[in-house]
Amino acid sequence: QGPKVDAFEREFRARMRQPGPCLAVGSGTDALHLAYLLAGIGPGDEVATPLFTCTATNLPLLYIGATPRFVDVDPVTLNICTEDLARKVGPKTKAIVCVHYGGLPCDMDEIHAIARRWGIPVIEDAAQSLGSTWAGRAIGAAGDFVSFSFHPNKNVTTIEGGALVLNDEREAKLAVQYRLQGVVRSGLDGMEVEV
Repeated sequence: QGPKVDAFEREFRARMRQPGPCLAVGSGTDALHLAYLLAGIGPGDEVATPLFTCTATNLPLLYIGATPRFVDVDPVTLNICTEDLARKVGPKTKAIVCVHYGGLPCDMDEIHAIARRWGIPVIEDAAQSLGSTWAGRAIGAAGDFVSFSFHPNKNVTTIEGGALVLNDEREAKLAVQYRLQGVVRSGLDGMEVEV
C-alpha cells in the first residue's frame, strides 16, 4: 500500500467511471473473495454462478464453505443464461455471481431484476471486461460488488493484481481491513491497526 496505490485506486475509479470506492488487491480472485465475504456469504450458503467460467470465480466460494449453484450459459454470448438463473435462484440463494465473458456484458437489467425479487446482491466478475459498457454505463457502475483482474493475460495489466469496486462506503472500510489482515496503512506515515 502507499501513495502510489492510493493514486491508482483514484485514477481507476475515475477512468472506469465507477461510482463507488475502488480497492486494489493482489488479484481478481482476491477481489472476488473479499466480495463474497462482504456479501455475508458463509458456510452452507448457496450462490448462483455460471457453469462456464474460470475456476477463480468459484474457488473463493469453496474457501469459505459456500456451495456454487451452477447456472447454464447462453450458447451465443457464453454469459449466464437469465432464464436458467430465474429457475435456479430461490430461498437458499445468498447471492448471484455473473461473469462478463470475453468483454461481452451480461444482461444486467434482467440479473438485477432477479436479484431484487429475492433481495440478494449481485457480484460481477469483470476480469475480462474492463472498459465494457451495458446500457451506456460502465461495467460495474450498477453492481453491488465488481471485481477486476490485472493479470498478464487481461487487456490491462499491472503484471498481477486486481480491484474490487463497491457501492457502499461502510463495506469499503471493512474491505480495507480484510485486505491486509486488519492492518490499514496510510501513505508513508506508517500504519494503523484497526480493531
